[in-house]
Amino acid sequence: MRNLPQMILVFWLGLTGHCLAADLEWVRVDKGSRSFVLEDSGRPFTPWGFNYDHQAGSERLFGFYWGKTPDEYRPAATNRDAIVLSWLDLFQEKRRQVLPPSPFSGVNCEGIYRHHLQGICTKEKDAVYWSFTTTLVKTDAKGKVVKKVPVANHHGDLCHHDGKLYVAVNLGRFNDPKGNADSWVYVYNADDLSFVAKHKTSEVFHGAGGTAYHNKKFIVVGGLPDGVQENYAYEYDMDFKFIKKHVIKSGHTQLGIQTAAFADGHWWFGCYGNKLIKTDTSFKMVGKYDFDCGLGIIGIRPGKFLIARGGGNGERRTGRTLIGIADEKRGLVIQNRR
Repeated sequence: MRNLPQMILVFWLGLTGHCLAADLEWVRVDKGSRSFVLEDSGRPFTPWGFNYDHQAGSERLFGFYWGKTPDEYRPAATNRDAIVLSWLDLFQEKRRQVLPPSPFSGVNCEGIYRHHLQGICTKEKDAVYWSFTTTLVKTDAKGKVVKKVPVANHHGDLCHHDGKLYVAVNLGRFNDPKGNADSWVYVYNADDLSFVAKHKTSEVFHGAGGTAYHNKKFIVVGGLPDGVQENYAYEYDMDFKFIKKHVIKSGHTQLGIQTAAFADGHWWFGCYGNKLIKTDTSFKMVGKYDFDCGLGIIGIRPGKFLIARGGGNGERRTGRTLIGIADEKRGLVIQNRR
């Protein structure tokens, strides 16, 4: 514990009813960065303990420092593991109770589009972004269109980071064993959808189909030829300098990976054929499930996700979202069907 970083993100959580009251103040570091104070009143605050630290941009539980993730503790093979797992589960439950409700719910995206939905992401507070292959759409949290712009074919899954949208784009062929893809990540202003920049991602050999952000890095996923029994995640830094190709031992999935998100300490990948892949932070398999999120997945709260589904046919396509809930055995389950 002596080597823990100095910067610590504190969640003020209690185990009694009054600590879940709506009028509790947030805790912050004081101006001198030497103690903690209450956000509104400025009164000193002395924590009893710390649940999260700030290590290289992550928000990982102390359990990670004890050598295992919560999922790895799950078998509870020893008394020690059972005790640690009980504490971690209790903490996560209390954390869910004190977080404000998500502004996002299951909604229909306003409008009809020429091509089908490829992915979604949110601005975390007040906007949903939809990639309809050749149209990029921004709606409010209720699905009402705020802005839409035509884009090149094929715009795939997308992510939001620091006021910008990052969209996986392939201008060439998908799933070709010989390559022949033309893979990019296009960047747009999240406010008005104006074009900002584009980055070549030629390492994505079978065509860039999706992108996600976590911990100062982007990963790009995409197509896969028939018969290949593994998937790939291509890692880039903030300037889209290529870092590494990660192999995901998932077995074959139809046309590779379509959508990607990082949530709850894991990578989540949606595939055609109603398959969901879940890995740890190093892309080691955690599970492969029968669940449809090949048109979009994004975390909105601990254990809660927005899942995209499409509708229509031909050149009259629609999109909608549903709420997905994390499930230990099934990966994700739909909370409310519409």
